[in-house]
Amino acid sequence: MTAAVLVPTRRSVLRFAAGAATVALARPAFGQEAGVSAPSAPSAPSVSVGEGGERHGLSAFGELKYPADFPHFDYVKPDAPKGGAFSLIGPRAAYNQSYQTFNSLNGYILRGDAAQGVALIFDSLMARASDEPDSLYGLVASGVSVSEGGQLYRFTLRPEARFHDGTPLTADDVVFSLTTLKAEGHPLIRQGLRDFLDAEAEGPGRVAVRFTAQRARDVPLYAASLPIFSKAYYATHKFEETTLDPPLGSGPYRIGRFESGRYIEYDRVPTYWGAGLPVNRGRFNFDVVRYEYFRDRDVGFEAFKAHAYLFREEFTSRTWATQYDFPALKDGRVKRDVLPDETPSGAQGWFFNTRRQKFSDRKVREALALAFDFEWTNRNLMFGQYDRTVSFFQNSDLMAEGKPSAAEEDLLAPYRAQLPAEVFGDPYVPPVGDGSGQDRAMLRRAAALLKEAGYQVKQGRLVDANDQPLTIEFLDDDGSFERHTSRFIGNLKVLGIDASFRVVDPAQYQARLKDFDFDVVVRRYSVSVSPGEELRAFFGSEAAGMRGSNNLSGISDSAVDGLIAAALAAQTRAELVTACRALDRVLRAGRYWIPQWYKASHWVAYWDVFARPGTQPKYDTGILDTWWTRSGAPAGAPAVAKDG
Repeated sequence: MTAAVLVPTRRSVLRFAAGAATVALARPAFGQEAGVSAPSAPSAPSVSVGEGGERHGLSAFGELKYPADFPHFDYVKPDAPKGGAFSLIGPRAAYNQSYQTFNSLNGYILRGDAAQGVALIFDSLMARASDEPDSLYGLVASGVSVSEGGQLYRFTLRPEARFHDGTPLTADDVVFSLTTLKAEGHPLIRQGLRDFLDAEAEGPGRVAVRFTAQRARDVPLYAASLPIFSKAYYATHKFEETTLDPPLGSGPYRIGRFESGRYIEYDRVPTYWGAGLPVNRGRFNFDVVRYEYFRDRDVGFEAFKAHAYLFREEFTSRTWATQYDFPALKDGRVKRDVLPDETPSGAQGWFFNTRRQKFSDRKVREALALAFDFEWTNRNLMFGQYDRTVSFFQNSDLMAEGKPSAAEEDLLAPYRAQLPAEVFGDPYVPPVGDGSGQDRAMLRRAAALLKEAGYQVKQGRLVDANDQPLTIEFLDDDGSFERHTSRFIGNLKVLGIDASFRVVDPAQYQARLKDFDFDVVVRRYSVSVSPGEELRAFFGSEAAGMRGSNNLSGISDSAVDGLIAAALAAQTRAELVTACRALDRVLRAGRYWIPQWYKASHWVAYWDVFARPGTQPKYDTGILDTWWTRSGAPAGAPAVAKDG
């Protein structure tokens, strides 16, 4: 199951599916672009599945929208025609996937750079409904029952479920998949399964899955959304190795042609066992889905104009504002659209690696942030198309505003002695610059903070008490942010800081991120509508020391951990909102990042060969998943557009 939401590799957007820890990395909105122990959690909240009785779906909060006999999701065309091709530069990536290359077809381990789209070949126990914030419905599992304490989930499997080689998909495969992913999977997966205890096959068509008594609210949903692997296949293949051998799947697509680092195709399985299920009707309509890879963003755009691929989500405001004037768009062969985004936009910005001593002082981090003039950047580099991000839960009701409510005060009270006073007032908002590009008042304030932190300027360089200069390297894997960062670097130099922008190749960039070998990187953290275990992955102390984790800033704070625990233990939506707002206040007070920008929409362009349902799912775009090739449309892009 994929999210609706870490930034192109370099600026990944991290978004989790159905509030679980499945992370999807979506490209960010670029302009030019681009003491006190935590309270113990109460017993795990109930999930709306009916105690003891089998139900057709799972939901963390409230009732399921769709009844047991629902024919299909409301946002699909159930009789959409099959055929045609859909090709794109992938706007989202998960786990070890890269935006610029791939050298592996194993997308569920830390090693290697996996191809995008590999989730298309696998089925899971249940599938997400994109018009509900946190609901799953039966896929491989026809139903699920939950014990009274919420620790034991029993899934009944559909006997018709099959792998692509025709062999049955059984409870043994489910057990193998969950236990293998917890033992050998990507660190994000292992963290997401931390409260999963074990699984047992109770016959070929029934599997019992056990969780800890204090499990996070969304862990069962996460486990139910993970891919199911063939136990027999991995008896002769090592799961933990990178490989370009296509794995055996059971989903709507199988791996077709590919050239490592250039493109990969997924072929629709015409005999897919689950095609007629309610969760699948009207979906997976293209015969071929092809992901293209380009090292250079401008080259990728030129390829779209030349009809080398068919769909593009635009993340560069300059391109969107000035370059969509080519002949195919003017004569209607290419369409542009702006689709609403009702999911949390999250937190995009420059993130400090606080594991490094020079970024350990909050005053230093705040001073550096004061050198960024968003108003100038937005007007001059991004055509005024963005708003300033201020919150880790931007564009959602989870964002803190005004003074804390009484309920927030109750959650924050145990940590009062260790928290800045501002946490108990209005939440921190970055100051508004004068738009000159070099706001002198903000730079004077920055200089004062650096002096308070023990720095002084000597011979034009900012040095610490040991006369060591403050140096900062902004790390990236392409040049999309160079214009934004260069202006920022100019202001840092005014303060005497030796700052630089460095571009490395994608493989080196990924390796350095996994090992936390960087000063500052651009990131976009985007949580789900009902965030859960992902909060630990982004901001928890345990993740701070976990190689390959998404806690890039190295946040390790007992107050943050305690508030995350409160969010995970929330038994109502109101409790979740309260906990997240309190957490937002503490994170914003920590100055772990320099906030950048956001927009609550998707910019998309596509060659006019597609049709789509009249209803867009509330929490997704529906693109690829629910679109189809329009009858009578012109021929699509060449099947091997980049092969020679």
